[in-house]
Amino acid sequence: MSAPTIRPALLQERAGRRVRCLTCERRCFLAPGDVGWCRTRRNLDGILYTLIYGAISSLSANPIEKKPLYHFYPGTVALTAGSWSCNFDCPWCQNWDISKCPPPPEPAYTSPEAFVELAERSRCAGTSISFNEPTLSLEWSLEVFRLARARRLYNTFVTNGYMTEAALAAFLEAGLDAANVDVKGDGRAVRRYCGTDVEVVWRNCRRIREAGIWLEVTTLVISTVNDAEEVLRGIARRMTAELGREVPWHVTAYYPAYRFTVPSTPRRTLERAWEIGREEGLRYVYVGNLLGHPGEHTRCPGCGALLIERVGLVVRANRLVEGRCPRCGETIVGVW
Repeated sequence: MSAPTIRPALLQERAGRRVRCLTCERRCFLAPGDVGWCRTRRNLDGILYTLIYGAISSLSANPIEKKPLYHFYPGTVALTAGSWSCNFDCPWCQNWDISKCPPPPEPAYTSPEAFVELAERSRCAGTSISFNEPTLSLEWSLEVFRLARARRLYNTFVTNGYMTEAALAAFLEAGLDAANVDVKGDGRAVRRYCGTDVEVVWRNCRRIREAGIWLEVTTLVISTVNDAEEVLRGIARRMTAELGREVPWHVTAYYPAYRFTVPSTPRRTLERAWEIGREEGLRYVYVGNLLGHPGEHTRCPGCGALLIERVGLVVRANRLVEGRCPRCGETIVGVW
């Protein structure tokens, strides 16, 4: 237990020598020696420990557009870290090489201080916890967020949204500034393929919005899983009703990965998803993972003017003037 990556878990509830993890909504109840479903937490002599504090599997300076976050400091770069494993069981995971693996016995360690200092040296505008599920890196991320905020860096994460309310509250208190949340489908699809309850994800999206944190939503559109019109329309309708029509929705192309071999998402399916989002009242819908598609751009919902021009992860032009359309004066909601 002397390894720097092994620390007492922040959120736990003890019952004798058994302990319940309160980090994600799986709420694993563990006997001594047991590890949780995600394989990143272990009961050691009646105390729950995280095994991945500062255990970094992936590290890179990424454009904020990669998250994707399109209405949050466009064109900036965030130092992005990932760790190991996940609390979802998606068979199509695009980052399966780290999300489907438990932490190694002796993972490399990066302290929060070293990570934030690297962000500053790399001239990044902020931090991001991504690549695998950031909820599992809760304890480390909280310290990163506090240090980054003190140095005027922003904090973001990309998440499946399946953390407990206590975990989300801790992220918000520590300095989370923006989140991209995956809504992977309707209740049936999320239960079948991810082994979880999509209502938890919607609840946490609402909490993020209520807290005033910038939110964007992504749906990886996959044939036979969530590409039916009623599923896509249901997501867009709930976003409009529960989160607000200003929240951007990214409908992105899937490519075969891990254990899933259905064909890549047809272009027309993504374009129909875009149309559905607009029909349901969303003001900003984006097509992702199709390089050069016009659905990458931000247009004024009032007059249609091209405001932020993108090619993949590159912002070629940003014509916003103090958050407004220069042609008609419409306010474009975001963090600019």
